[in-house]
Amino acid sequence: MVKDSLLELLENARGKFLSGEEIAAGLHVSRGAVWKAAEALRQEGYPLEAVKNRGYRLPADSDKLSVQGIRKYLPEGCALRIEAVASAPSTNDLVRARAEAGEAEGLALFAEEQTAGRGRLRRAFYSPRGGGLYFSLLLRPARYTAAQALRVTAAAAVAVCAAIEEVGGRGAGIKWVNDVYMNGKKVCGILTEASVSMEDGRLRFVVLGVGINVSPPPGGFPDTLKGIAGTVFDAPQGDGKNRLAAAFLRRFFELYGALDAPAVMEEYRRRSCVVGRAIDVLGPQGARRATALGIGDDGSLLVRYEGGEEARLYAGEIGIRVGAEGEV
Repeated sequence: MVKDSLLELLENARGKFLSGEEIAAGLHVSRGAVWKAAEALRQEGYPLEAVKNRGYRLPADSDKLSVQGIRKYLPEGCALRIEAVASAPSTNDLVRARAEAGEAEGLALFAEEQTAGRGRLRRAFYSPRGGGLYFSLLLRPARYTAAQALRVTAAAAVAVCAAIEEVGGRGAGIKWVNDVYMNGKKVCGILTEASVSMEDGRLRFVVLGVGINVSPPPGGFPDTLKGIAGTVFDAPQGDGKNRLAAAFLRRFFELYGALDAPAVMEEYRRRSCVVGRAIDVLGPQGARRATALGIGDDGSLLVRYEGGEEARLYAGEIGIRVGAEGEV
């Protein structure tokens, strides 16, 4: 489509004007076709500028997410199938449906907003348009069991931290098992869902969902989240979402290609903001005070409860106790 080709040109020349004449020549279309494509992009929310005798450009400070914007930061020949939609109920649900229909590994679906985003235990995940990056990946790891899928979550958490450091220049830590924190507030949630074969207990596929608060949403966070949710940036950054998305994809698939290697869990442990801290283990009977002692190669959390009893947690929730040493 002319529209997609025009967007690719403008993304690669972000901040610079391209004349209608050179665009038309490069795409082998008429000037009228270029104008129509530019208008279509504007209708989709792209802040295209058009100046007589100068041409068209995407402003350098635009933070509009696009497939073309992500791809320009990925290695040439990257085989990922990247798609982006303006709105989705839940990117995990859309990708799961595609997986059940036989879609191959390597789909990355992004949405500018989710109207029914969810986290663990089917809690609502606030996913408004404007400030966040919401996406899901379809994976088909060979020979893995459901228990081993925790390594996928660990690799994703590490990749989010690495992307934040690369693009934002700021540190981030992992709160077991699937949240990323900065300055004491949650900036990312990860939801890993799997389908398991009843014949051999192996994974049929994994849907990895990631939601990152890139910058404050228009109007700010709801009162219920103001003391909990944080953002990677204090304000929208030029190309921030596209750069974060690409940085995550690069690092995650490096780790995914070596999930069995000790380095994956070593980096997860190194980035933990829980180990050594006083925590509350949250369960149906309430909270139990404990200290987080370490994280196993299988992703389990070793804790010591008050009274000396030790246990390994393979699932569940913890809270970092206010006033405990260190800062997430």
